[in-house]
Amino acid sequence: MSRDATFEEGREAPLNLGAMDGEDLKVISSLVQDAVFPITEMRWRPAQRRFALLVNRFRWEDAEAARTRGRAFERVQSLLVVDQVLQVASQGLDRGDPDLILSLLAVDFEPGAEGAGHVLLTLAGDGAIRLSVEALEITLRDVTRPYVAPSRHVPEHPE
Repeated sequence: MSRDATFEEGREAPLNLGAMDGEDLKVISSLVQDAVFPITEMRWRPAQRRFALLVNRFRWEDAEAARTRGRAFERVQSLLVVDQVLQVASQGLDRGDPDLILSLLAVDFEPGAEGAGHVLLTLAGDGAIRLSVEALEITLRDVTRPYVAPSRHVPEHPE
């Protein structure tokens, strides 16, 4: 006996992407643009050489479909994980303020010698996080179901 497909079966699968070079990183950077997160959802585990953020990511990959079909724009919680981290530095952040909400604008890689370099997380308001890495190894993985974006709007960037 056959059955009809359900709406849920047609939904897109959660993202689970990796970046090992600059071209891959451009894709991840575009997908996390305008992600927001409380500063308390940022962790560095020196023993594991891992830096992780739990972000509320705007679903850029779904924005055009939402616009043309007249449905709500969505966000999803995602883990952005950088491995092979040797050192973490930040500027323009009050790490002592547990209520601080940050907005991620871009993720870039500044290559160094023999595959090492720096991952730069650029934040709104002139903040930045710089990760010294032995090699570029980043993953982005959705960990919740999408939800309606609280603002119900697409993030905008004045020129």
